[in-house]
Amino acid sequence: MSPHAPVAPGALDYDKLFAARLHAARVRPYLATALFALHPVESRRVPTMGVDRYWRCYVSPAFVARTPVEELAGVWVHEVSHLLRDHHGRSDRLARERDLTGPAQRLRMNIAADCEINDDVYGNGLVRPEGAIEPGSLGLRPGELMEEYLLTFGLGPSTQLTAWLDCGSGADGLDREWELGPDGAHGLSEQERDAIRFRVAQGITGHPGTVPEGWQRWAEEAFHPPQPWRELLGAAVRSAASGGGAGEDYTYGRPSRRSAGVPRAVLPSLRRRPPRVCVVIDTSGSVSDAELGSALLEVAAISQAVGGRRDLVGVLACDAAAGLVHPLCRGEGVPLLGGGGTDLREGFTRALGAWPRPDVIVVLTDGQTPWPTTRPPCRTVVGLFSRGRSLSSMSWEEDDPDHAPNRVPAWARVVDIGP
Repeated sequence: MSPHAPVAPGALDYDKLFAARLHAARVRPYLATALFALHPVESRRVPTMGVDRYWRCYVSPAFVARTPVEELAGVWVHEVSHLLRDHHGRSDRLARERDLTGPAQRLRMNIAADCEINDDVYGNGLVRPEGAIEPGSLGLRPGELMEEYLLTFGLGPSTQLTAWLDCGSGADGLDREWELGPDGAHGLSEQERDAIRFRVAQGITGHPGTVPEGWQRWAEEAFHPPQPWRELLGAAVRSAASGGGAGEDYTYGRPSRRSAGVPRAVLPSLRRRPPRVCVVIDTSGSVSDAELGSALLEVAAISQAVGGRRDLVGVLACDAAAGLVHPLCRGEGVPLLGGGGTDLREGFTRALGAWPRPDVIVVLTDGQTPWPTTRPPCRTVVGLFSRGRSLSSMSWEEDDPDHAPNRVPAWARVVDIGP
């Protein structure tokens, strides 16, 4: 079609749509690879534009006809952001872990995903489209993730104007009738999708001064895909958190059924609550900066191991002395102060003295430390930084080359953290 060819009434104006994509690529060059990987599909069943997990973009002809090119460019960036940030995969995991079923819960996920994207996507050449949802419009704080937003809002008067919202299965993981599915034309394979994410991450890290903080954080995580040892660490934390006694407490709010057999007595019942995790990070002089950076990545993985509930994860830095237990907001905000000798017994004492007391303690260390002589009253997982040999039997430390540190106690679950 020539640039000035007339468009039939009701038909999709591809020239206008592609002009908007070109504008989006010019003002967000680090997203160009992803933008041009999207295959547009004309659809009169989608309200505006929506994507599926196979990188097809379904477009309403009426929406394109009434929307200026500058706003359409913002919609292009918005939709491709859902796919780059794997909102469909994350939504599927949330649905399984928290039993979130039905269209209403998927709408909540779509709104939460939009809030994650829209707080820093517009401006600097991108016009905010009419009706775009931002955290502030729902009374939420900017800069958080979809999982965090889901914990802080529900459907109600503040969201009644979003009932029309439908960004497709690429935003919330729920397949639509109007999507072409895995066997349809022009879908991308999983390997092709991963390659696009990697290329975009490369572009972002190459322009750190011009990219919003949210995208920089995403690119950093994209360069550290899950590895076998990270899966083992997550499995160890989940196993400890779901074991007997973890996250269990007595309550009189629901009397025990055994109370009927004990006249004039009300017995408490045992209830299950979400387990709390305290991560103790070894910040002694023998731990390198690279290992501390790896520790922060493990903290993010640990929060996912307990269902993405960052409010249930605390972080504690410890060398020969222990600091305060900091609630986890995002990894780069955790202060890792230290540099002296090593005595993680102080970290255990501080962690167990926190309120509420953790159900699981995760220790990330190089292993050069004395350990508590008695089993802590909670489950313990130890992640050992790997340096080519077993750290639990190394015979050196920073001040005394003849000192042999204690082995990791048998009551702790040990996972070697690879480079």
